[in-house]
Amino acid sequence: MSAVQTADKTPWGLVILLGSLTAMGPLAIDMYLPSLPSIGVGLHATTSETQATVSAFLAGMAIGQLFYGPASDRLGRRPPLLFGTVVYIAASIACSLAISPAMLIGGRFIQALGACAGGVISRAIIRDRFNHTETARALSLMMLIMGLAPILAPLLGGALLGLGGWRLNFWFMTAFGVIVGVVGYFRLKESRSEETTAHAASETPIQAYLALLQEPRLMGYALAGSLNGATLFTYLASSPDLLIKIYGIPASAFGWVFGLNAVGIIGSNQVNRYFLRRHTTDQILAKSSLIAVGFGFLLMIAAVTGFGERWSVLPLLFLLLSTYGFMQGNTMAGALNVDPRRAGAISAMMGAVSFGTGAVASAAAGVLHDGTPRPMAVVMFAALVGSALCLRFLALPKDRGTVPA
Repeated sequence: MSAVQTADKTPWGLVILLGSLTAMGPLAIDMYLPSLPSIGVGLHATTSETQATVSAFLAGMAIGQLFYGPASDRLGRRPPLLFGTVVYIAASIACSLAISPAMLIGGRFIQALGACAGGVISRAIIRDRFNHTETARALSLMMLIMGLAPILAPLLGGALLGLGGWRLNFWFMTAFGVIVGVVGYFRLKESRSEETTAHAASETPIQAYLALLQEPRLMGYALAGSLNGATLFTYLASSPDLLIKIYGIPASAFGWVFGLNAVGIIGSNQVNRYFLRRHTTDQILAKSSLIAVGFGFLLMIAAVTGFGERWSVLPLLFLLLSTYGFMQGNTMAGALNVDPRRAGAISAMMGAVSFGTGAVASAAAGVLHDGTPRPMAVVMFAALVGSALCLRFLALPKDRGTVPA
């Protein structure tokens, strides 16, 4: 396979496999959300302890990525990816056998340390094989595959909860990890370039990260993408309370409403692929970031005033979250293009910053919680303003021009 693929030769098998590996993280987050009350009852856990299982997973996703990125540059893409999958499988089994809140919290943290390998290394593999614009297209296509997780996972999790209790969710995660791991072992070829190999051998992971931190454009892309993504994490943390308690939507219908917003994200990713045929990634980012701020402002006004209640807040929330599809693939492609020799380290840094920012934003919305959608909307608007500013003043300053496709 050539180093640079064209849109007419999309390797569907590779994209599906990488999308499935990347989906291990979202699947593990979204699938067990309907089970949180049952977990609390089954393990005699407090609300804070059950919520800690979510926080532990996010922390593991943020921390683990910092190790897998440089490892994939130094050791190759396959070994760390397969290692992470094995860790994910083992931790999923441990979670299914948990007998205490502490054991489940620890299992979730380790499970995240394994799951994050798929996302980090898959993005590096995409950059190994594609040029800048085609990387953005491939990432958008990969989002179509992994985007099924937030749509199907809550529905599947609810169904498994009814069939065999909350532990069955983790047994399903175990089976999913085994399947994608076996397919990856036999089908995934090494893609790390000789240039990346030689460069990784010349520096330590710490030196790589210090060098990347000195790249203003890279930090601009990273912060712009993570702050926009923080709206999704805030929604994930706030959605059960918002939909079920505030707006009175039945718990049985939670998965359908939750999945509808995921449809918007997937759809915008595919529209982004179409736009990339005629526009550069930076042109799309410049416009979509401003549109996101506009939707965020309208959502904040609707939430603060209470105008229209669910009939204004939920549609605006759908539109706001849909901007995620235009921002994530393009900011990732822009960041990976800053220094392709450190693709693994860049992918890791982008992922760690994203999950770290998301954890802070969702925690802020929780601290400010007042039984209304106002805290969620305010946090989202602030994050989107920050995203647009980072993009404008760090990643896309006028005197630096645009990144070539």
